[in-house]
Amino acid sequence: MKKTIIFCDGSSSGNPGPGGWGAIFCDGSKVKELGGGEKKTTNNRMEILASINAISLLKKGEEADVFTDSQYLINGITKWVWGWMKKNWKISGGKGDVANRDLWEKLAGVCEGKNLKWHYVSGHAGVPGNERCDEIAVSFSLHKKIELFDGTLKNYKVDLEISKMDPDLRRDDRKKKGKIGQAYSYLSLVNGVLKIDKTWKECENRVKGIKGGVKYKKSVSAEDERAIIKEWGM
Repeated sequence: MKKTIIFCDGSSSGNPGPGGWGAIFCDGSKVKELGGGEKKTTNNRMEILASINAISLLKKGEEADVFTDSQYLINGITKWVWGWMKKNWKISGGKGDVANRDLWEKLAGVCEGKNLKWHYVSGHAGVPGNERCDEIAVSFSLHKKIELFDGTLKNYKVDLEISKMDPDLRRDDRKKKGKIGQAYSYLSLVNGVLKIDKTWKECENRVKGIKGGVKYKKSVSAEDERAIIKEWGM
């Protein structure tokens, strides 16, 4: 049974704003680049849409390694989506609807019956497949003309060899080299306003006691910090 490699990425200018998505589908002998855009969308929607279009090319029973720099996408399809379904697509407490339900349902549908392994890669960290998908996504978001490759792997100029990737860039979590858990920064999002602090105390003072409209998370590297910001659609 063959195993396919998929890279996918999304981009948007503003949240919402014009956006684009890009994906690479390689079945071991052929490569197909995919891309598209929307006039008013979000980064998260573009991330999901990229994976939907790429995974749709797989047949039932086929395997694939899927690489993305979106923890939102990975957590959504591997963890959260099942709880959302059980709760009739309501967020915790039942006080609101799950964002991007239409796309999550489509993604769950195209993933059914396929053996997928999801990998997190740091964005803008030199991973060729991820960098190319970002280029495609940004081009579509800016309505810039870009030629998409569709041909044999031997003629493809982007290196998709997984074994050459730094293991720390393709793990299923955000653990990096050095001391595990060591903080690089603390990010908070309060009522749509992003702030980055160097200490937990500063971050805690900002988010403590606020109900609703708040997110906070620790990053462990500059790359991780950028990934979290992107995950939040900022």
